[in-house]
Amino acid sequence: MLEDAWRRAEPDERDFFQGLVHVAVAWYQAGRGKPVATTSQLQKAARRLSGYGGEYRGVDLLSLNAQIGEALRVVERGRLDLPRPLARTDGESG
Repeated sequence: MLEDAWRRAEPDERDFFQGLVHVAVAWYQAGRGKPVATTSQLQKAARRLSGYGGEYRGVDLLSLNAQIGEALRVVERGRLDLPRPLARTDGESG
């Protein structure tokens, strides 16, 4: 579904959707026991989402980017038990 949204998105939104795809793929790769692929996907996600500020299309990117950073720290410590991502949207809290 995210890939479909990314492919149909206007050029100025493609990085946003592709960044979300990278987040999903990072957690998938972690579950497969692939630290290099997990790190690569997390780095791509952070890079693609960095240009959208603190919130975009109702997604709390401040929180999501913090979670990406924490996931990178987990992998750097040699682990792949990433905390479950929580993408907050408009109206949601803690």
